[in-house]
Amino acid sequence: MTAQRWIGFDADDTLWHNENIFERVHERYYELLARHHDAATVKDALYATEMRNLDLYGYGIKGFMLSSIETAIELTDGKFSPAEVRELLSLGREMLNHPVELLDGAREALECLAPDFRLALITKGDLRDQERKLRKSGVAGFFQAVEIVSEKDKPTYAAILRRHGIEPGSFLMVGNSVRSDILPVLELGGAGIHIPYRITWDHEHADVPGGSEGRLFRAASLRELPEIVRRWR
Repeated sequence: MTAQRWIGFDADDTLWHNENIFERVHERYYELLARHHDAATVKDALYATEMRNLDLYGYGIKGFMLSSIETAIELTDGKFSPAEVRELLSLGREMLNHPVELLDGAREALECLAPDFRLALITKGDLRDQERKLRKSGVAGFFQAVEIVSEKDKPTYAAILRRHGIEPGSFLMVGNSVRSDILPVLELGGAGIHIPYRITWDHEHADVPGGSEGRLFRAASLRELPEIVRRWR
């Protein structure tokens, strides 16, 4: 094990925008099904389908599209037309081809921290899509380690720390999801900085735990990272 301090970064909605892309597609999806059900009913049904399929499809746009088609067929009793399916598939392709837009202060934070810390990107989702986004982001060169995983839980983080020889007490995770980015790391003895994004998928909601003084921090933006890291350090 090494005492070298590491900082891990989530990707989607921490370094670059992601959920806003889903938000726009959700709005079009509700419009497509508006003659069958109200938006709240469609939203609840889609979320239930996504949760039912999560172990099979995993996270990401491809799984979302499969669940959205399945939900549309169920909600319309099979009347969802081939043309409407084609439109959904077209929306999915647009999502996969969407430009990668860094959050405000992302590059500056990485540039500031890179000289003094080893940086790791730890993200979940579809492998090809996450690799594409990292490649197009322009920030791949800041990271000494890149981990694209199927789930972000305590065993996953423990395996990552072991693989890179990182002591939990020397590890700080930065992310927008309490459930995926903060809680597992705190349980292992590490620290976390929670930076909420303006939209949070229901599956990622969790209560911020107490009793983690000195290891749990909250920031409004990535521009606050250098000062918070100084306090942690």
